[in-house]
Amino acid sequence: MGSIEEVRQLITEWKEMNHSYMKEIKWLASEAKKNVDLRVISYFTYSLNVQHEMGFDNFALGSYHIQNVGEKPLTNLYICLKVSPNNVFDFSGKYVYKDSKQKMKLANAWERINDPTDKQEFWLKPIQSQALNPTETLSFANFQVKWNPQSSYTGSMMGFTYGDEIEGGMEALNHINISGKVEGDDESE
Repeated sequence: MGSIEEVRQLITEWKEMNHSYMKEIKWLASEAKKNVDLRVISYFTYSLNVQHEMGFDNFALGSYHIQNVGEKPLTNLYICLKVSPNNVFDFSGKYVYKDSKQKMKLANAWERINDPTDKQEFWLKPIQSQALNPTETLSFANFQVKWNPQSSYTGSMMGFTYGDEIEGGMEALNHINISGKVEGDDESE
């Protein structure tokens, strides 16, 4: 190796390098923390009742959940549930319209904020909640997607979450995708 002076010099250089690395790690950690103050996830849960026979209604019962796993609240939250454009599905859920007198009677009520004649997009906001605080979960619960197939069918539902902090929206972790073939459907033969 070398003299004791060379070893001391190496130790001093390593300490300085280590100090520099620690300083950079702390800075990177503080920058990363700034980006994770608001961390929201949204997802669907659902169950299906499918007959695969003509004349029988099929349906999915679902809920859309928004969970704040960050350290900062999401304010003025609203969601968009988008049904595929082929009009296979009939969507219904527990929501009221802007001029409805029922708002105060429904616990955990949601209000539809887009055109009620639109059958593909359902823009909804919670009536009683203005903020989704850290560790809280908010759900648009127990909606129903119903269809009565006449042949092979396919359809989907996507979810998006918006708020003051995520104006561009955030897509749900999963979608609802449904396809099937009705017994006796000779279309594909």
